[in-house]
Amino acid sequence: MDKYCIVVPTYNEAENLPSLVAEIFKMVEDYNFKIIVVDDNSPDGTGQLAENLKKQYNLEVIHRTEKLGLGLAYVEGLRGALMEGADYIFSMDADWSHQPKYLPDFIDAVKDNALVLGSRYINGGSTTNWSWDRRLVSYLGNLFARSLLKVPIKDLTGGFKCYRRSCLESINLDELKSLGYNFQIETTYRVFKSGQKIKEIPINFVERKRGVSKFNLKIITEAFYRVIKFSLKK
Repeated sequence: MDKYCIVVPTYNEAENLPSLVAEIFKMVEDYNFKIIVVDDNSPDGTGQLAENLKKQYNLEVIHRTEKLGLGLAYVEGLRGALMEGADYIFSMDADWSHQPKYLPDFIDAVKDNALVLGSRYINGGSTTNWSWDRRLVSYLGNLFARSLLKVPIKDLTGGFKCYRRSCLESINLDELKSLGYNFQIETTYRVFKSGQKIKEIPINFVERKRGVSKFNLKIITEAFYRVIKFSLKK
């Protein structure tokens, strides 16, 4: 039976994690799924809450001593998923912006693709509860990255993904440089450059209802800087 693993980085997500985990396992009850939570020593106790969830669900927790960046959190989680022997590995936010109802769609699509992306910007994709400036920044960021890197992907900054094991192994996690949200651009770019098949499927991205967004100017700055560096190495 194929083994699936979902990597969920967390920082102060105690309000969201229990319901998210419950809904994930509800949606994939017919599959062999495991969740790896990567917690950055959340002050609100998310890490301990995740430990408690292990009593009820097939879930592991990686505890980091401090907030070291989303990219590095994903690297640890993805590496852990490979060590677990997962055949298919998901990346997913903890704040309900990535909805578990789409997981079966990913499972279907990844059978014929190396990487499947949940896209806000293809036909059928959308965002909910975003301010006009957030929409503008996201749109321009994607346009900038897509144009400079010559990658025909509409949603390069999206983080809801599913990798085949062979795809994830091919991009060499140890070489990834991005600390923040630019990690999503870098991983997709590496898969594209390796010539593997990528498919976008439509999702509705819902802005968090609980907790505080981590999106800020530092994230935007790193993304633009890294995209320029990637383009110069082509």
